[in-house]
Amino acid sequence: MNLLQRWFSKPGAVRRWALASVIANVGIIVTGGAVRLTESGLGCPEWPKCTADSLVATPEMGIYGAIEFGNRVLTGVLIAVALGALAAAWLRVPRRASLVRLAFGACLYVPVQAVIGGITVWTGLNPWVVGLHFLASIPLVALSVALYVRSGEPDGEVVPLVPRAVVLLGRGLVGVAFAVIVLGVVVTGSGPHAGDADTPRNGLDPALMSQLHADLVWLLLGMTVALIAALHAVKAPEAAIRTAYALLAVELLQGVIGYTQYYLDLPELLVGLHMLGAGVLWVAAVAVPFSLRRREPSADAVPLHYEIHGEREGDRIVERDESAEREDAAEREPVEEPAS
Repeated sequence: MNLLQRWFSKPGAVRRWALASVIANVGIIVTGGAVRLTESGLGCPEWPKCTADSLVATPEMGIYGAIEFGNRVLTGVLIAVALGALAAAWLRVPRRASLVRLAFGACLYVPVQAVIGGITVWTGLNPWVVGLHFLASIPLVALSVALYVRSGEPDGEVVPLVPRAVVLLGRGLVGVAFAVIVLGVVVTGSGPHAGDADTPRNGLDPALMSQLHADLVWLLLGMTVALIAALHAVKAPEAAIRTAYALLAVELLQGVIGYTQYYLDLPELLVGLHMLGAGVLWVAAVAVPFSLRRREPSADAVPLHYEIHGEREGDRIVERDESAEREDAAEREPVEEPAS
């Protein structure tokens, strides 16, 4: 029972599972890229089985089958983490419906992503379906980030920390970041690294798509710099400013990798790093709007866990020792004098 409480019903359990979900969903973006970059996309030519006669990869299928099947196994990890987050949200004391909804949404979405992966195999790695499979991870990452943030704040009213114009700039920045990722997927579909030697590309001009992608990246950079300037101008909280600077740092690093891979004719290692950067960029972008507001505890909200089970010392929650409390109470009870 203590192990169950530690993993699921403790105050920080939902937050830990949400962080694990963020890492796992960014991780599967990278492993999916590894499948494509090693031309292992059809290492398992069937779905949901690996072959018509085998659920798993066989030794005869070689390294390509092992890589593709390994990536499929990681989908099981995503499901396990999503179920863990849902269990933690459900068993949390007190339970919060907002966290349960976010965790439940992620649980429903993971199988959808897996089915899209199966369709990519059935279509022989059609570049548009492959791109859709990549983009299917984007809402999952956003849900995981939202669950992580919301699990660390109450369910009360949203209070903006900056003027509305700055809030809208932060939201617009997320939209542009999404457009950058979408166009990056289109660029990928027009270039090499198709996932299999015989897979066709989407037929678009790679140079033109890359230029459009770069234009959006520069727009995103400009908006981020503008956001940082605005945050300083309105004297926003330090946490919001740090979040914006973190996004800018990710954008700059991602830009360096992107330009380098382009001029070096897309070496596999740099392409893989660029895919990792896309996942991290999306996490950093989604975090920005959350940093521009806070939630006030609701007057009629259920008391927080530590108000019932522990005491807060700064950011640390100290569990109450019920036996010690009983002993203290017994010591405080007046001792009756014997009747004379």
